[in-house]
Amino acid sequence: MIISQQKKEEYYQALVDKNPEYDGIFFAGIKTTGIFCHATCTAKKPKFENCEFFLTAEEALLSGFRPCKRCEPMYYPHSIPEEIEKLIKAVEVKPEQRWKEADFQKLGLHSATARRKFKEIYGMTFVQYARSRRMGIAFKEIIKGEKVIDQQLSSGYGSSSAFNDAFTKIIGDPPKKSNVILIQANVISTPIGRMLSLSTEEYLFLLEFMDRRGLEREIEKIRKKHNARIVVGNTAINKLVEEQLGLYFSKKSNHFSVPLYLDGTDFQKKVWQILEKIPMGQIMTYQNIADQLGNVDYVRAVGNANGANQIAILIPCHRVIKSNGQIGGYGGGAERKKYLLNLEKSIQSL
Repeated sequence: MIISQQKKEEYYQALVDKNPEYDGIFFAGIKTTGIFCHATCTAKKPKFENCEFFLTAEEALLSGFRPCKRCEPMYYPHSIPEEIEKLIKAVEVKPEQRWKEADFQKLGLHSATARRKFKEIYGMTFVQYARSRRMGIAFKEIIKGEKVIDQQLSSGYGSSSAFNDAFTKIIGDPPKKSNVILIQANVISTPIGRMLSLSTEEYLFLLEFMDRRGLEREIEKIRKKHNARIVVGNTAINKLVEEQLGLYFSKKSNHFSVPLYLDGTDFQKKVWQILEKIPMGQIMTYQNIADQLGNVDYVRAVGNANGANQIAILIPCHRVIKSNGQIGGYGGGAERKKYLLNLEKSIQSL
């Protein structure tokens, strides 16, 4: 969610004043310590420029911040059931873990009950929480990372890089040494949230909002399919994506020229090709695309192909709406879809 400068200043004042009316309204990420807090946290207040504000705990977690141990922002409104406290503590002990039924049993918890209570308290599932914490650690490493690689093909990319063990655990084990390709990861800041780009020196493989559901699996699929080593770095393609997105969001360009690696079925690729031809500032319906493909019954398949698109904005699945005029689904969230459509209306004449 976009937070205006005025709101940021309001939230900062609430943080300085320890205003209890703002507890649960926003979360403040403290860049110097890597924690996020409630408004009423008693810790020494940081400078305004060292604060990042979030409307949900999930956003703070995905940005790499961990819950403050002093104000315990995940314990709003100041008390939670014992089983939920166990879960939160367990995530902090081993944040890279992907939770299974047996893990709940080890804590002496009934998974269905614990999951239900977690959702009631926080408005997000426990899986979302654990995933957000896990991915936040990985993305933080990307954000921190400088030029990654001091590796040679002959050594199977075996020398040091900017990643720590956490990213490796999350993204997956290194591939076999034969026929390895190097895919480099970069985080791009936009007005509607951070995005992750994955590319080689030749193609862009993925461009997604970092809080997109299923992103972890998408990265893992790319790594396994292409026998890839994914490391922090800024290829020429990653730099081009960041540059062109900057021009797009600042309303200075209506064109993208990034070479894309389209990894899908023949049907999906046909849908994506139609998406790429939708002029900026215009929209189509799922039915329109089905008609172009020659079968009116393809509507659901078109929707699935949209959902399988791994290159947000550049392959503009956000320009597709329902036949009844409703905005329809979007992997990045409905609010982002509305933002992008409104943005493109204002720059279509360029």
